[in-house]
Amino acid sequence: MGSNAQAGGAKLRLGTRNSPLAVAQAMETRERLCAAHGWAEDEVELVPVTASGDKVLDRPLSEIGGKALWTKELDIWLAEGRIDASVHSAKDVETIRPTELHFAACLPRADRRDSLVGAESIAAIPQGTVVGTSAPRRASQLLNLRPDCKVVTFRGNIATRLGKLEAGEADVTFLAAAGLERLGQSDVGTPLETDDWIPAAAQGVIVIECLAGNSGATKALAAIDHAPTRAELEAERALLAALGGTCHSPVAVVCEEKILRAALFSADGSERIEGTAHFEPGRHEEVRALAADLLERASPAITGLFQQDG
Repeated sequence: MGSNAQAGGAKLRLGTRNSPLAVAQAMETRERLCAAHGWAEDEVELVPVTASGDKVLDRPLSEIGGKALWTKELDIWLAEGRIDASVHSAKDVETIRPTELHFAACLPRADRRDSLVGAESIAAIPQGTVVGTSAPRRASQLLNLRPDCKVVTFRGNIATRLGKLEAGEADVTFLAAAGLERLGQSDVGTPLETDDWIPAAAQGVIVIECLAGNSGATKALAAIDHAPTRAELEAERALLAALGGTCHSPVAVVCEEKILRAALFSADGSERIEGTAHFEPGRHEEVRALAADLLERASPAITGLFQQDG
């Protein structure tokens, strides 16, 4: 399939989830494409889809199919030729992807930090507070630092989670600082510095995926690829792959200045293993060695959450 889409004379059709944040990310992608190629805005068509992950909000992703719930509809549309490329939050994309797809572009990374909503810091959370999150990393890392807190499942887009907080379903929650920034809501919450609180692998990265065989789309998207972000993303995903991490796995990762720092947790947060690795773009031997070292030092309470299929 070539890159020239049919509908409305668009040069490229970008598939996106139909959530406010996903659409904002697709709009940023369109702006960058138009600037890079001198295209008019209507030459990049945004094609929204409601992802399975946006339909079931009362259970953790790990119980209903994992990260594939964010990607499967767009994957099907790519295969059917209904879109030319998909725009994703990179942290929502499974570590192992179909071989017929590839990451054609990574946009410059935004804020990689988590923001804490409902308290000024982890230490300032009142004793016994109910904290809403469905992310194993956030839950375990919180319980590691604050075992007195109670964690309840909290899913949905940013507006949904803020609404649940307002309704009293929890007193505190976490949101990605990059997502708040992209929606113009940076005043919501307090960003947590990575020295004290390690974010998710790939957080803050927008990735655009297309069929590996679609040379036209691949070439068009290459113009907006940000090499430093790609290097970090590939290193972080290499760590996840080497760990055998899934959506059940409490793993926190941060890359800064070609140094990758990672921590693994037990589900209850009582155990934590941490380490660092240096890496060069495209060279992940030390990253894989770090994964092996972390798993070797970890107890069964941690390793049982890794080295799984899926």
